[in-house]
Amino acid sequence: MHDLKSIRENPAAFDAALARRGVATVSAEILALDERRRSVLTELQDGQARRNEASKAIGAAMGKGDAATADALKAEVGLLKEKLPQLEEQEREVSGELDALLASIPNLPFDEVPQGTDEHDNVEVSRWGTPRAFDFDAKDHSEIGPPLGLDFETGVAISGARFTFMRGQMARLNRALGQYMLDHQTGTNGYAECNTPVLVNDAAMYGTDKLPKFAEDSFRTTDGRWLIPTAEVSLTSSQAGKILDDAVLPIRMTALTLCFRSEAGAAGKDTKGLIRQHQFEKVELVSITRPEDSVAEHERMTAAAESVLQALKLPYRKLLLCTGDMGFGARKTYDLEVWLPGQQLYREISSCSNCGDFQARRMNARYRPVEGKGTAFVHTLNGSGLAVGRTLVAVIENYQNPDGSVSVPDVLKPYMGGTDRLVPAT
Repeated sequence: MHDLKSIRENPAAFDAALARRGVATVSAEILALDERRRSVLTELQDGQARRNEASKAIGAAMGKGDAATADALKAEVGLLKEKLPQLEEQEREVSGELDALLASIPNLPFDEVPQGTDEHDNVEVSRWGTPRAFDFDAKDHSEIGPPLGLDFETGVAISGARFTFMRGQMARLNRALGQYMLDHQTGTNGYAECNTPVLVNDAAMYGTDKLPKFAEDSFRTTDGRWLIPTAEVSLTSSQAGKILDDAVLPIRMTALTLCFRSEAGAAGKDTKGLIRQHQFEKVELVSITRPEDSVAEHERMTAAAESVLQALKLPYRKLLLCTGDMGFGARKTYDLEVWLPGQQLYREISSCSNCGDFQARRMNARYRPVEGKGTAFVHTLNGSGLAVGRTLVAVIENYQNPDGSVSVPDVLKPYMGGTDRLVPAT
């Protein structure tokens, strides 16, 4: 959510920042609604005050035996009782219209975010690792996986497209990845492990900017709850409505959860394999910080995600997303793309974003600064540390062998019960 006071003070700067994201000028419409709302609210408050004043004056007039004045005041109060509900309804309507408009506007990018239209304008920041030179033709995970327990057909048969069934050693490797990531983020990077609901209410989805804009991208239950698209929703929402002590910041949380996405806008994309599923697992990272600390925290969070790829010895590149490719609630985003030899390209495996106070305003999450009076909005950050399914894809493809087996990365061996290779079923 955007700060109305800031828009009032500098509407041109607000429009200029949105223009970098390809959003048309909107400050004039916001300020017009704001003025209407404030005008109606002033009239409502004046009317309420006059009603109270006149009601008291009726008794005084009657006490003096001034029936004419009392009758006139009663008539005035009667008119006000008819008018005030109408003004209250007008105020609700205008406030609702203003809130809906503000909720539809994406966050403002930081100045250093590159201008661009889509993923082709993202800027590569760095690369880590050298893609393996194979002495045989590297295969896609969708070819390697089935003999090892990656069962696409059963997933489709029982649930439909974009669902996968895993068996035996493949299921264990998937579990090992999630457990390793969670242990690494808690033990090495200092995130507090959480176990969160995967069903949340409207307020949690709205506060983390998933509603109303992305309603079609998520699954809703028959009782009005939502299946989380990421644990960002439940982790970040755990601070909604709170006023935190300065001393507890930063708060760093992580969770390994199932995630659910309808992929409404992904028809025809990645229909084969594990890259784009309706149900998947992810280790999510969330930080709640003071405003002055969020830039450094963003770099720290991204490094925490990178450290998993480095431990797994998976080559990757780090991208700074342009204004046109950045998420709705982000002010700045780094994407990590892992090398997939079967596809001969880099694919996204983590996205780490600094949302500033955008989400905090929507969920009213504040803190009390040690110095100064009152409260201020916290900053929220989120990132993948990492997406388990996509990491499984990367391990399968980067650690494949010519006989169809897949070697287990060293850091995962303690989680695999002594298994160091996934071997095709005979």
